[in-house]
Amino acid sequence: MLAYVFKATDRFRYDDLAVEPFENASELFAALLIRGINYQLKRGLHHDYFQYTEPLSSPRGKIEVAESIKQRAPQRLQLVCTHDTFTSNTYLNRILKTTMLQLLKANVSAERKKELHKLLLYFTDIQVLNTYTIDWHIHYDNNNQSYRMLMGVCYLTLNGLLQTKRSGQTRVLDFLDGRKESQLYEQFILAYFKATHAELNPSSPHISWALDNNLREMLPTMRTDVTLSTNQKTLIIDAKYYRRIAQVFYGNATISSNNVYQIYSYVKNYQENLKRQRAYDTPVVSGMLLYAGTDEAVQPNYTYQMHGNTIAVRTLNLNLEFPQIAAQLDAIAQDFLG
Repeated sequence: MLAYVFKATDRFRYDDLAVEPFENASELFAALLIRGINYQLKRGLHHDYFQYTEPLSSPRGKIEVAESIKQRAPQRLQLVCTHDTFTSNTYLNRILKTTMLQLLKANVSAERKKELHKLLLYFTDIQVLNTYTIDWHIHYDNNNQSYRMLMGVCYLTLNGLLQTKRSGQTRVLDFLDGRKESQLYEQFILAYFKATHAELNPSSPHISWALDNNLREMLPTMRTDVTLSTNQKTLIIDAKYYRRIAQVFYGNATISSNNVYQIYSYVKNYQENLKRQRAYDTPVVSGMLLYAGTDEAVQPNYTYQMHGNTIAVRTLNLNLEFPQIAAQLDAIAQDFLG
């Protein structure tokens, strides 16, 4: 799932990792990081110019006379100089090294730890950061764009590895709260369809309210998680990741009314906009609530006909090998779009 979310299947060749079993999250993160760093080393580590002011025996750059006297540098046959150095000791590389060192203390196989040690040889002159003060607001440009995936893996790794107070060992915790898990689930579904079904034009567009006047103040924003379209057919998928799917009142299990209202509103407004734009003669717009499967006894699999539109409720079983997960998504595309 991470490979699709970070759009790395073609760049880092992570597709084979999708079918490789991992004992825990640390193993997965280590495998992703090892593959990505090896790729980055072939491209070359990120370098940048940094300004240093330090005592030097062989002066270069600007000589700081006052500072040299203050530090009594001449007595040591040195001068304090300010100079620019082109170095690999950049913030991005520091994050990489810090993450690898943390993984060495985690529950990772000896084979992968050996690979991490080999990679660390290329980071000898790179400083280590405090894991609790890393600034993740990173600006990417043409020179460091290839680090985007790596920083994503580092972020997930360092936020999931915490020091235990008893043994000093690093362990993986279930650090993803419901909101982050939900985001990962949504992004995975969209990324999967983009990678495997480009002919369905996968996107996540905003939907405009089909209003009879121009009053839009205080109306909520509508943005789909996944929209698939081909010819005159469109499927809007609203991905839902909850601990429990059904809500129970007086012994009766039902789908969340808010979820049903939401997908119904998406479908109706999207279809009306298509009609007004005359994009298609008779647009067919369907909606789906796609829940991540849980351990509940009942996993919804229903198709409703609501005022001329199909509204489906499905569950995606994630507790399977990846090819089986992919087959479920492929079947959705086939059943609703043909």
